Amino acid sequence: MLTVFPVRIGTVDRAVAGRGMALAPFAGMSLGLVAAGVLLIVQYLSGSAPLAATLAVGTLAWLTRGLHLDGLADLADGLGSRAPSQRALDIMKQSDIGPFGVVTLIFTLLVQIVSIARVQTAAPHPAPLYGALALVAACTTGRLAATWACREGVPPARPDGLGALVAGAVRRSQAITTTAVSAAVLALAALSIHLWTGPAHFWTGSACPAVPDLWSAGKASVAVGPARLCEAIGVPASMLLVLVLSLTAGLAAAALLRRRAVRRLGGITGDVLGALVETATTVSLLVWVLL
Repeated sequence: MLTVFPVRIGTVDRAVAGRGMALAPFAGMSLGLVAAGVLLIVQYLSGSAPLAATLAVGTLAWLTRGLHLDGLADLADGLGSRAPSQRALDIMKQSDIGPFGVVTLIFTLLVQIVSIARVQTAAPHPAPLYGALALVAACTTGRLAATWACREGVPPARPDGLGALVAGAVRRSQAITTTAVSAAVLALAALSIHLWTGPAHFWTGSACPAVPDLWSAGKASVAVGPARLCEAIGVPASMLLVLVLSLTAGLAAAALLRRRAVRRLGGITGDVLGALVETATTVSLLVWVLL
């Protein structure tokens, strides 16, 4: 469900599944680190942010066997069919992909790639570590969405399958603890990058990147992310603020989709979890670009 890497855990029951879903964000963090490594290496060797972003997103798809993307496409087909819940579930189980799924996949992948590439060149000078941090944070947020979707009180849509195994298997206290620890680790990573590169070099070679005056410089490029907030609250605070907002926005978007799926299908399935992962990841990346 989470990665292509095999893990020997013996018999899988609801207790084991619950612990696995509670720890899912840390698997996401690991996936993000691998993809961020690809992002940085390709960016360094080619100098092309779009190519680096494309290969980073492709790495994530390969490391997860495309299961989350498949779930996103299946849920799009099921919800887009406007069929009764049982028929929608049957549509989601089919091996083929419909027009709603195709459009949703293309849109999601394009947004992810463009967002990562834009973050890589957000400031007047490239800030590759900033893009790597955004990617790791987004991958972590995506798996946090899955953790919260498996909390107590969330029903399965089917009596069998992955959804039945993990739905309601995560205690609320576990979800809260995992969220807090994940946020703390990401915050420490952001501050470590800031201290390692130095406040005069992390963004653009100065303490804060200059934000262009759109009214007086017609050809100016708008700075995004912490660059826009830096002068007001400082580099460390701006990084932490964007981290918190990206995590919050990603989880909020996933929560809305989860509520829609539960209302429409009667509960969650493995496909729903995959769709939540991709939705939260994409929205989290958008926050890094838009702020």
